[in-house]
Parts: sequence; C-alpha cells; structure tokens
Amino acid sequence: MKVVKAGGNSSPEQMEAVCADVARHVLQGEKVVLVHGASRETSLVAKQLGHPPRFVRSVSGTVSRYTDRDTLDIFVMVSAGRINKRVVGRLQQLGANAVGLCGLDGRLIQARRKKALKVLEGDKRKVLRGDYSGRIEQVNAALLHTLLDAGYTPVVAPLAISHEGQALNVDGDRVAAAIAVALRAQSLVILSNVPGLLSRYPDESSLIARIAADQVKDHIERHAEGPMKKKLLGALEAVQGGVRRAILADGREDQPLTRALHGGGTVVEST
Repeated sequence: MKVVKAGGNSSPEQMEAVCADVARHVLQGEKVVLVHGASRETSLVAKQLGHPPRFVRSVSGTVSRYTDRDTLDIFVMVSAGRINKRVVGRLQQLGANAVGLCGLDGRLIQARRKKALKVLEGDKRKVLRGDYSGRIEQVNAALLHTLLDAGYTPVVAPLAISHEGQALNVDGDRVAAAIAVALRAQSLVILSNVPGLLSRYPDESSLIARIAADQVKDHIERHAEGPMKKKLLGALEAVQGGVRRAILADGREDQPLTRALHGGGTVVEST
C-alpha cells in the first residue's frame, strides 16, 4: 500500500509523469492512493475571477492560503472539479480504474474548522476570522479500503468536511499523511518541485538523504523553506503514526514514484 501526494504547483507535464507512474504500479497489482494539490491553478483562476489569492504567515512561520467563502468556492471548483476529474480521466486512459473523491464524499476527511488564524503581518500579530480551513481529525479508512479492495484507485482532492457539514480547505500534504496512517501504508511519497530537503536551498546538490523522525523539527527550523515546512510536518506525522517511511521527492522527473521508492529524495524514518 502506497500513498502519493502530487504537488499543487505541478505543471501539466509533471502530472502526466505522476499519472503514468501511478498507473504503472497499479497495473502491476499494487494498491495506490493519489492525493493531489491545487494551489497553482486555484491562484490562477482566482485572479481571473477578480478575487486574487491572499497568503498569510502563522506565528510559527508556516505560510498558508487565507480561505474566505469566495476562495473556498473557487478551491472546490478547481480542486474537486477541474483537477480531480482531469487526473481521474488520465488514469482511466492509462488503464487504472480511478475514482475521484474529496474529503466531503462519505466524510472521507473530517476536520475541525479553525475559529481564527493568528498571523504575522510585518512585526505585528493579527487575528483573522472568517477562514474556512481546518485541522484534520479523522479519515474514513473503511471507504478507501472498500474502493481499493474492489480494484479502484482513489484520487483525493484536499478538502475536508467539518462536524457541522461545512466544506473546509485542508493542507494536501497533511491529508496524504493522515490517509497513509489510516491505511497503515508502507510508504508515503510527497512529490514537489525540488529533489527533497536541501541543506543550502536552492542548491540541489545539498540534498539531505535521510532524517530520523526525532530530528525532523530541528531540520524544519534549520533548513526548511516555504512549503517544505508542511511537507516535513506531514512526513513526521506519517512516520509517528506507523508508516514505515515517508519520502520527500522530485516530482519533475520521469517515473517520480518509482525513483523515490528506489532511493531518491529525502527519506524520513522512525528512530
């Protein structure tokens, strides 16, 4: 069992390589869940609709999208609609019997809505309300097992459902980690536009090949830049939850999943 996260900034060519490699593994009899992001295309569509994206930095230093009601509607349209069905259609063409889902379907991903965001704007701390993002609390593993056991390949858009039935924006890397833990997956592979964690970003020759779980937080502080912070947190959550290994790997390569599983990227393992 493998869970793969394709980055939200992936180009069409990168998604094609991911789909081709996932289909290859599925046709070899492996069970794979594919989680995809939507950041790049959501931002483009939001600008076209006259509602440009707003990104905020938390007091802990992580950057995320501020999701007001209009942004949520755009995110649902792009992520659960355009991107999800595009990926499902391509996997079908490649012979993998994919089925598209988001976290609302069957309460696949349940989360608690954040009451407020504590953010930094310059040197000032502010509290933002009206945000539709959440913290993941539960995964409907039975639904995924039912699909996988019937020969389907789930393709998951990173949306969740609140206890009150509201749609929520949730981080795709954390979604993939939560699914990997719930399914007791052997491997979680998080693909992005860098080879893995770099000690001297953006120098790609400075790849850190292996990290023990108890060293992840130190690496977040010392080496992680931008979105890599959340990817490392996702990897840590997966390993702490029982996944044997989490791999941060390069989604720009041909056969990115296969390369990651055979020694590419940064491997996070339990101590």
